[in-house]
Amino acid sequence: METALYLIPVPLGETPVEQVLPAYNAEIIRNISVFIVENVRSARRFLKKTDKNINIDDIEFYELNEHTNKNSIGNYLDPILKEGKPMGIISEAGCPAVADPGADIVALAQKKNIRIIPLVGPSSILMSVMASGFSGQSFAFNGYLPAKPQERAQKLKQLEQRCYKENQTQLFIETPYRN
Repeated sequence: METALYLIPVPLGETPVEQVLPAYNAEIIRNISVFIVENVRSARRFLKKTDKNINIDDIEFYELNEHTNKNSIGNYLDPILKEGKPMGIISEAGCPAVADPGADIVALAQKKNIRIIPLVGPSSILMSVMASGFSGQSFAFNGYLPAKPQERAQKLKQLEQRCYKENQTQLFIETPYRN
């Protein structure tokens, strides 16, 4: 297996992994023993769903989320750089590095000339464009909306104006607990 940083998409909700991800992803995952994850507990669950025979105790996890100090991630890629081990990034749900702290690791890997291999999987962003009936020729992903109600309302008005002015579909993402 190639020494690289693999970006592993995770299905949303309770959809069975094998219905959404190609078997190729499971084969890659079986050969990785070091993962950068948003949440260790949910990453372990995802790995077990992907392959029930995977030995979770043999896997090393680096946690990367909104609480991680960005100054502490400098050594997260040492298993690739010093030991030649392939590594994977597992997002909480969806695609690593898209509205996700994994982008910081990907940027760091690029600076260190580490090969980055994104794996095929569902993207809620593209799936929403496909199913929306809105323009798929021109769209913008705007990340998360502001948490404060007044700022969020203002941002939604700005996005609405861009829809009409630029004939551009505006996409954003929201967390279930703020929904």
